[in-house]
Formats: sequence, C-alpha cells, structure tokens
Amino acid sequence: MPQALIEIFEHYFDFWGELSETERDFVCSNTRNVSYKKGAYVHQGPLDCIGALLIKSGQLRVYTMSEDGREVTLYRLFAGDVGIMSAACVLDDLTFDVYVDAEEDTEVLLTEAAAFRRLVEGNVHVRCYAYQLTTQRLSDMLWKMQQVLFLSADRRFAIFLLEESAQHGSDEIHLTHEQIARYMGTAREVVSRMVKYFNQEGWIKNSRGCIKIINRQALEQLKGK
Repeated sequence: MPQALIEIFEHYFDFWGELSETERDFVCSNTRNVSYKKGAYVHQGPLDCIGALLIKSGQLRVYTMSEDGREVTLYRLFAGDVGIMSAACVLDDLTFDVYVDAEEDTEVLLTEAAAFRRLVEGNVHVRCYAYQLTTQRLSDMLWKMQQVLFLSADRRFAIFLLEESAQHGSDEIHLTHEQIARYMGTAREVVSRMVKYFNQEGWIKNSRGCIKIINRQALEQLKGK
C-alpha cells in the first residue's frame, strides 16, 4: 500500500485502526484520485452513486433541487472533509437525494460505492462511522432548512458572513452576490439589499467581489438575537 495514502486514511478515517490488513488493502485498491474542474457535476442525485469522497483540495457544494429546478445549498465541503451523501445508496433506509457540484477545481480521493458498501456491511466500525457522519450532515441540512424557513434575511446574512469568515480565517469574504445567494438559498436581489443595508450600518465594507467585516460585534449580536 502507498504510504502516503495510508497516512491520509489514518488521519481522516477514525475506523482505520479497526480494519484488518485485508480490509486496508481492499480500501486502497478501490480508492483513486479524481479531479473535477470548477462547475463540474460530481454527483447527480438519484442518477448515480459514486462512493465516499475525501476532499484533498478545492470545494464541493451539496444541494437539493425542487421539481421546478430551484436549488437550495445544504452545505459545502472543503479540504479535509469527507463526503458521505454521494455514497448514500450503500446506507440502508437513507433515501434523501442530493446533488454535488465542484465550486472550484477540486481533487478528491474516491472510494468506490461497491467497495464502501462491502466495508459498511462487513465492519461495524465502518458502519458506525458512516452513520455518524451521515447524521452530522443531516443536522447541517436541517439547520440550513431552519434558516430558510424561520430566520429573517438580515439574521441569515449575518450568520453566513460570520461562518464564511470563520471557515477561511479572514474578515474578507471573496464571493459575488450571486454566489452568496446560491449558498444562502435566496434571491440575488435579497443579498444586494442586505449588503446595502449592512454597509449603511457600518457593519461591512463592500467592493467588487469582496465583502469585508468591519463590525464583527454587531453581526454577532444580530446572529444571536
């Protein structure tokens, strides 16, 4: 087994130490590097089941889609995250279909769906890991739905800015209004209105393709109200 691959699995897969040598060889032989260009479809809901994704670099967006084609972003995956919903077909009783796109040029380690199913069925530690991670993702999805359904636009925008800032470790958010609207599950006009309002209040400073947080305390207060 390639040592670099083993080190990655040891770091990101809690169950690695519970696998037999045969199972470890099996995982490595059924895992491959895959590259996705920005904008590429990674997982198309009920149309495919590609397997488990370990993000090496880049960013993936996980979203659901209504019958009329409206998209709602559920969460995003960054370097070091594991995408389990793209392997949902191997988990019994999980029928929630999601779509996954590449938001940037992205490199992943893909463990094939059939191999992942065999591990889940044959090793209780892998099964527990898979369901625990799925529960975490479903919790993320529920939180997003709660925001869309019950929170005001200004509070949702404050939450988004603070979470985005924390994710990248910077007060500057380099996203367009259209991208923010897609991630928040709202209209571009709503985002533009919130940007104007937050600017007027002195909470942020907006320039082309960039929003800088000026008054973090005000955003925290709005988030928690």
